Amino acid sequence: MKQLFRTKPINADHHLCDTGLRRVLGAFDLTLLGIGAIIGAGIFVLTGIAAATHAGPAIVVSYVVAGLACAFSALAYAELAATIGGCGSAYGYAYAGLGELAAWIIGWDLILEYSVATSAVAIGWSGYAQNALAAVGLGLPPWLLRPPAAGGLINLPAAAIVLVLAVLLALGVRESSRANAVMVVIKLTAIAVFIAFAVGNVEPANWTPFMPFGWEGVMGGAALIFFAYIGFDAVSTAADEARNPQRDLPFGILASLAVCTVVYMVVAGLLTGIASYTTLNNPSPVADVMLRLGYPWVAGVIAAGAIAGLTSVMLVLYYGLSRVFLAMARDGLLPPVFARVHPRTQTPLRVILAAGVLMAGVAGFTPIGHVAELVNIGTLAAFFLVCVGVIALRYTHPDVPRPFRTPLMPFVPLAGAGTCLYLMAQLPAITWLRFAGWLLLGFVIYFGYSRRHSALAAAQA
Repeated sequence: MKQLFRTKPINADHHLCDTGLRRVLGAFDLTLLGIGAIIGAGIFVLTGIAAATHAGPAIVVSYVVAGLACAFSALAYAELAATIGGCGSAYGYAYAGLGELAAWIIGWDLILEYSVATSAVAIGWSGYAQNALAAVGLGLPPWLLRPPAAGGLINLPAAAIVLVLAVLLALGVRESSRANAVMVVIKLTAIAVFIAFAVGNVEPANWTPFMPFGWEGVMGGAALIFFAYIGFDAVSTAADEARNPQRDLPFGILASLAVCTVVYMVVAGLLTGIASYTTLNNPSPVADVMLRLGYPWVAGVIAAGAIAGLTSVMLVLYYGLSRVFLAMARDGLLPPVFARVHPRTQTPLRVILAAGVLMAGVAGFTPIGHVAELVNIGTLAAFFLVCVGVIALRYTHPDVPRPFRTPLMPFVPLAGAGTCLYLMAQLPAITWLRFAGWLLLGFVIYFGYSRRHSALAAAQA
């Protein structure tokens, strides 16, 4: 039993450990990384769908609730990032605060979150890419846009974009960071254009009734649009490539979350103000509203922003997946073949390529459907463990230097843990069953392989 709760030692120089990765990312790079992961499907797709089916104009309140849940968790993340530094994201934090079994659970959750989310976003990206190709007369035939289960051969654009991103990530973190920065600028520009044209077309009558589905609808909307926020934890996966992780990680986490929450609220308020919430249940509500208002070129700009936004989300989630997988392999919890860093590109090349092939297969041949809800429940479970972990670490390692401290301890992490559990309770029963199946598979792998091959177990033997 003691073996299940063994924790990694923490020392003052832990955040400076040599992992073979290049430390090239500063606070601004990490903030852009967070924005790149957060602003995407949530703002260009889910805002309209959640308003139409769950919350109505009160979708703004749904974003506040989801944002608060993330803010509590982000403060816990920030303390652990500053305290532990380059330790492989929430997985590494759980290893230090809660022990190996909790670390395995959170790492397994993050693999689910990043891989399923990347594949799901790739399928959404495929629709926007087809629209863009069709607009210039190069549209693909239906059998190259649908998986076999939907009557096609393959969703070619979805599979192709995952493989393209695999090549980009394999080239190096600096190149990936620069590409992400360009895409962030494009999508923020598109959002600014939308705001500029939407402000003058608001009809206050569209905000009535404000809460047509009641408080239950608001909370259901919050659980649904939580998908929009999952990216901020990807910032912590860059710890091993941050120049000063103890200073820059908390800044990147909190700054990206703050910026994106404000953007989401403004866009949600304007979107439900310029069109009735009942008309927003479509895959591209923001662009669609601009077309209905008679601004086709604005709709085109928004479509370009959506493509860039979804691409940057996939890039950062894919990046996060590869770094979590690498950290777990280095610790012996996954096969050591994935623990190697390529000497020239200084990237986990084998992890990137293996994950890329698998995710391209899922995106190209599988209709994701409700499986995407697994992303939300997996993320919420990970956030819950981070909030619990920051409290545990205060008691187990009270003397460790903490450059950033979560305020109002233990209220903030307890509020974060409670909010995450509450939002998890709003998700459908089938999502819980699928999540239980994923955890069961994880336990089989852990007790069958990982526990016996753990590097920490060998060191403490």
